[in-house]
Parts: sequence; C-alpha cells; structure tokens
Amino acid sequence: MRAISGLWRWRHNPLCRDTDLAEAWLALVVLLLILLAAPLIGSVVGGAAEDALQRSVREQHRSRHLVTATVVRKLDGSPLDADPETSTGRDLRNRVLAVWTAPDGTERRGAVTASLKTPRQGDHFRIWTDRHGQMAARPLDSATATTHAVLAGLGAALATAGLVEGGRRLIVWRMIRRRYARWDQAWDKAGPDWGRTGAGS
Repeated sequence: MRAISGLWRWRHNPLCRDTDLAEAWLALVVLLLILLAAPLIGSVVGGAAEDALQRSVREQHRSRHLVTATVVRKLDGSPLDADPETSTGRDLRNRVLAVWTAPDGTERRGAVTASLKTPRQGDHFRIWTDRHGQMAARPLDSATATTHAVLAGLGAALATAGLVEGGRRLIVWRMIRRRYARWDQAWDKAGPDWGRTGAGS
C-alpha cells in the first residue's frame, strides 16, 4: 500500500521523468498480474489436469484387473530386471515363468517379475493385467493423480509469474536503452559547447 501511495505522490514530483513514471506503473501492473492472474491460471490448469487425470484413473481401474499368478519356474534374470514402479534399487524382483487366468477365463503364460524373495514352483503372487489378460502396469491411484494436478497448477502459476516478470524486464531494458540513446543525443548537442558557456566565443 505504501508503494501505491508513494507512486501517487511521485506523479507530481518535478524530478520524475516520464520513463520513471511509466516504469513504476509497469511494476505495479506486473505485481497485480502476479498476485491475481498467476494463481487464477494455476487453479484453472490444475482443475483441468485434475479432471483429465481422474478420468484416466477411472478408465484404468475399469480396464485393468488384479489377478493371481502361479510360479512355474524361476528364470535367470539380470540385476537390471527391477520393476521401475515399485523397486527402490535395493529390493530387486525375481523373473519367473508364471501362469494366470485372464478376466475372460483363458489361461495365460509368460515371463513376469514377481515380488517373491525365493520363488518356488506353485507359489502365488498378484499381477495386473488388461481385460485381455496381457501384463499391464498398476493403475494410477486417485491420490497420485491429485498430486500431479496440484503440481501442474503450481507449475502453470509459476510459469505465468515468470513470463510476466520476464516481459516487465524486457520492457524496462528497452526503456533504459531508449533513455540512454536520448542522453547520447543530448550530449552530442551539448558536447561542442561544453565548458565554453559565457566565454564569448
């Protein structure tokens, strides 16, 4: 508030140049845009992302199924065969040949990663499949979708604030260049007579 009242008093200051006043008004407009427009854009983007992600969550939960698989035998695997969704880098999962029943009732067989420390033939574990019985990634949960939406909204708000501030800096930079150009022109006019005022020449 002090900045606004100071700006109001500064309008009538005889030492204030037009560019100074324009720069101050520009800073005020940018401040208002950052405080009002950036949060509004962030909430709109976050809301749109939330809607899209929650639709995706519902679709994934409709199309993916958790089924029980049975170990046929353990397969040779490399340390790189970790599940990227659940592995922390320490708990590597074992590759096994397994059989499972697809949602349509057909039997499926394939190499999968199992969360069993020492898998043996006949051990059971749970896997996610699509409606055709093919292996699928675990569906996105609602809380994770909300977190992604909040981060998208926050990113949009910060990007808006950054663009507005970048625009202000660009405009101020051009104003300062124009001001320096005018000073150079004024100096070129006054330069030849510098120090000779009243010398009679």
